[in-house]
Amino acid sequence: MNKKKIVRMCTLACVLVLLVCTMAVPAFATGTTGNVSGAITDTWNAAQGQIKDIVNNVVFPVIDMILAVLLFVKIATAYMDYRKHGQFDFTAPAILFACLLFSLTAPSYIWNIL
Repeated sequence: MNKKKIVRMCTLACVLVLLVCTMAVPAFATGTTGNVSGAITDTWNAAQGQIKDIVNNVVFPVIDMILAVLLFVKIATAYMDYRKHGQFDFTAPAILFACLLFSLTAPSYIWNIL
């Protein structure tokens, strides 16, 4: 390696170290005993309703839409392959359909698990 590359790599490493040191914010648990599980539980209880609303109204519908589009595209490409080769491959559409069913029904039971 030439000298310029070594200098660039050392400079980049120093910049990354300084960036990490300045951007890293220490996280302290609430209370004086250092009860981390209590801090996590309190945070979850405070934000649980908002998290459920966001996941149920935004995340799951986006996942459902993506899987539905992928399913229809895969069925179309499988049909085109069927017309070309005479064999229909059910594996990929079946997997996508199962994932779509799983994600459609997940909001009804996922919160009982968590």
